[in-house]
Amino acid sequence: MAISVSELAARTPDTRDRYIDLLRVASLATVVLGHWLMAVVTADGSIGNLLAVVPELQVLTWALQIMPVFFFVGGFSHALSYRSRPVYAAFLRARLQRLLRPTMVFIGVWTATALVVQLLGGDGGLTGVALRLVAQPLWFIGIYLAMVAFTPPLLKLHERYGWGAFAALVAGAVAVDALRFAAGVPYVEFLNFAFVWLAVHQLGFLRADDRIRMPAALAVCGLVGAAALVAFGPYPLSMVGMPGEKVSNMAPPTVALLCHGLWLVGAVELLRGPGGRLARRPAVWRAVIAANGVAMTAFLWHLTAMLGVYGAMLALDVPLPEPASAAWWAQVPVRLAVAAAVTALLVAVFRAVERPGPRPAAAPGSSPVAALGITLCLFGVLGLSMVGFGGLLEGRSALLIAVPVTAPAAVGMALVGWLLVERAGRA
Repeated sequence: MAISVSELAARTPDTRDRYIDLLRVASLATVVLGHWLMAVVTADGSIGNLLAVVPELQVLTWALQIMPVFFFVGGFSHALSYRSRPVYAAFLRARLQRLLRPTMVFIGVWTATALVVQLLGGDGGLTGVALRLVAQPLWFIGIYLAMVAFTPPLLKLHERYGWGAFAALVAGAVAVDALRFAAGVPYVEFLNFAFVWLAVHQLGFLRADDRIRMPAALAVCGLVGAAALVAFGPYPLSMVGMPGEKVSNMAPPTVALLCHGLWLVGAVELLRGPGGRLARRPAVWRAVIAANGVAMTAFLWHLTAMLGVYGAMLALDVPLPEPASAAWWAQVPVRLAVAAAVTALLVAVFRAVERPGPRPAAAPGSSPVAALGITLCLFGVLGLSMVGFGGLLEGRSALLIAVPVTAPAAVGMALVGWLLVERAGRA
């Protein structure tokens, strides 16, 4: 039976760290707003990036590239969850249920839509670009899947070595960048998808055990380190990917992005006191609960909403001003309001799939099946984020590390992986 937001708020125990829930909502909302602001569509239907049009704005990514905070929060939550349910298959299902169900619905709807569009011959222009772009948020789902999968062994390392386990991941990230930039070793940079993001995730374990005692030092070291690497190293200023750049701090992640993550984690920990007091206000807490209940659905569909707004503007011959011009900035509030309204409509349609199902009793399950399932899911979702939904019938492919992957193969891996995780967790 569905429980109201007010009832959930009333049931919240005093021991719950509400600031963590506030950070989860705030980080995803910042990502959504950033994507809406960065996208620029011209009258001919081409899509660009505001940060490329106005390079001076790239410095804002040092505050608005907030994904490290979400992964930090994930580490905190995964540590508590696994300790309360130390059964791998059941832990995976419990953690991934509200993540994978809306993701699979998103993939299914867009796969069907892409097939219809292609059969009707309408996959050119802005529509063709949209079929590729709407899948981009799935990279985040793939990374998050890896974090959940590696939680049990990394949590054990954390419990044994504490900050030493975190330091080992940082050392791995530094070694990868050294091999990449100094020695020119091919493909080694992709290892930092693991080292960088899992290091940030490991900070969440430390937070769960209240072992981040000097957040100011963490923030200063991270900020100074990132600034020095950008100033004197081969790293770009932007902490998000830029079109046409030779080196990206995001794909794959670099040590500069890791330092950025340290700075952000230190900063949000410095705000822990006032942030916690804010989250304990009844009205704020009810809003946090409501937002957390639909956060993943809104994240998955926000680019669909934005591209839908631009597509409607083009279809209705609404003037699209020159990007970054005064008229363009004047139009921003209207575009954001309409994109938010369309996102809310999509959330209303798909929110039911994000509600958690019955919590099964802890059981041994099948850890090998669960591990195979999450591996297939991870590669399927990451592959789909790269190739997009276009070219389903032609078998268009993209390189996932060094392996070509097509959209049908990616969809198949994601679906089979999800079913295996569900089956193993219910055993």
